[in-house]
Amino acid sequence: MSDLIADPETDAAATYAVDPALARRLARRIVASPRAEVRTHHAPFTGAPVAALPVSTPRDVEVAVEGARAAQRSWAQWDLADRARCLLRLHDLVLDAQDDLLDLIQIENGKSRAHAFEEILDVAIVARHYGRRAHSYLRPRKRQGAFPVLSQSIEQRLPKGVIGIIAPWNYPLTLSLSDALPALLAGNAVVLKPDSQTVLTALRGLELLSEAGFPEGLVRVVVGDGPVVGTAIVEQADYVCFTGSTRTGRLVAEQSGRRLVGASLELGGKNALYVAEDADLDRAAEGAVRACFSSTGQLCISVERMLLHEEIADAFLDRFVARVRALRLGAAMDFSVDVGSLISAQQLETVTTHVDDAIAGGARVLAGGRPRPDLGPLFYEPTVLEGVTEAMTCYAQETFGPVVSVYRVSGDDAAVRFANEGDYGLNASIWTRDIARGRRLAARVKAGTVNINEAYAAAWGSVGAPMGGMRSSGLGRRHGIEGVQKYTEAQNVTVQRLLGFGPPLGLSYGAWAKTLTVALKAMKRAGVR
Repeated sequence: MSDLIADPETDAAATYAVDPALARRLARRIVASPRAEVRTHHAPFTGAPVAALPVSTPRDVEVAVEGARAAQRSWAQWDLADRARCLLRLHDLVLDAQDDLLDLIQIENGKSRAHAFEEILDVAIVARHYGRRAHSYLRPRKRQGAFPVLSQSIEQRLPKGVIGIIAPWNYPLTLSLSDALPALLAGNAVVLKPDSQTVLTALRGLELLSEAGFPEGLVRVVVGDGPVVGTAIVEQADYVCFTGSTRTGRLVAEQSGRRLVGASLELGGKNALYVAEDADLDRAAEGAVRACFSSTGQLCISVERMLLHEEIADAFLDRFVARVRALRLGAAMDFSVDVGSLISAQQLETVTTHVDDAIAGGARVLAGGRPRPDLGPLFYEPTVLEGVTEAMTCYAQETFGPVVSVYRVSGDDAAVRFANEGDYGLNASIWTRDIARGRRLAARVKAGTVNINEAYAAAWGSVGAPMGGMRSSGLGRRHGIEGVQKYTEAQNVTVQRLLGFGPPLGLSYGAWAKTLTVALKAMKRAGVR
């Protein structure tokens, strides 16, 4: 553990508390009035207070946007290479500060340290990728003009201005910093609203941005309820990046659309994993455990539906259930446990309700199935259910917890039909030794990312490729060229030389039309695009 933790010698609960001096230092970065309402959030591991932080108002959001807009004007004038160097410095700073960051993530979110470490990896990888690819993604590009040589067209990428980022609690570092980095690289400023439960993690990330050389005031943080503070951001930002529920995402899309402002939305999922009859069952079982129970199942791209080819279902379940039962559940601030806590009483209630409803309807519990108050107020055992039917709540609704339902299927066609059921389309996982078969199946699955012989990390970690949802799982993409160009406006600047588009002096329009007709046919024959 780092030295930011309060002294555990004075109180056992202090192991999961933040040093008050650190909390006060970070809180000064929140845009809020001196007389702002103050709210205390609590550690999921114990329920003990973590920190009391000021709450922003819509007027504070206005102040934050105004300040960010002023900072953005000078930041946009920085050379692209200088902006990229800030990202590359951040790469090293995040890796060096990982003990602090891991502690904060665990204290505020309750996930295990191994799963918190995924956030460190993500931010470092994203910072490196965009730092190295800045020129190729954002440089001016020559485009084919109306007439070869005479029309010289350049596509330029201009920053949109102030980007509003509304980040959830489940990945507090990743979804605050990693979405902001390409926006900053493109020359924008950011107004960030982290979830009220995980503010300190985002604020510590903001400190690292300053250390990396990003100008002070370029990223502003506001804190408060989504319907109040989030709505104020959407009403003022030049583009909105939202990660959260589908219900709220629809509201963000509607509000942004009325203003004709763009938005990218990564929303809910009811993700499926298919194990084919030719899969490596030991490897698939190990990967399925990660797919279902990483971050205590509180991961948008985690698996909640497991589809097993009937020929190998029993053999696979023997391996999978044994691994699930062996998972170490606990609140350790080190790498000694596998699965952490849920984040809130609301999440615990949802998980409990879904499982109890399934059991009451006749589903069988193969592993888990109960809360663990002996470990802490919000712990729930990793749970595997079989016999879940359409009449049960967890069949189609997103649980967002450590629960997976098992279904037996007759083959590939049945698996694809099952995977495509419902309105969601975020992530999927396919396990087969035949990679060509896996690719063919992936092309039939309506999901934004499909992992073959992996759970979710392969597609997510391939940050040069786009990531996002289909159907009710979202709009737009993060990562890759789309993940940075969405924060820009494309501008076409074309210089016309010599002849214009009107008839030259002394030539009638009829003669000019015939001349252009001949020229167009010649351009086609010559292969001009």
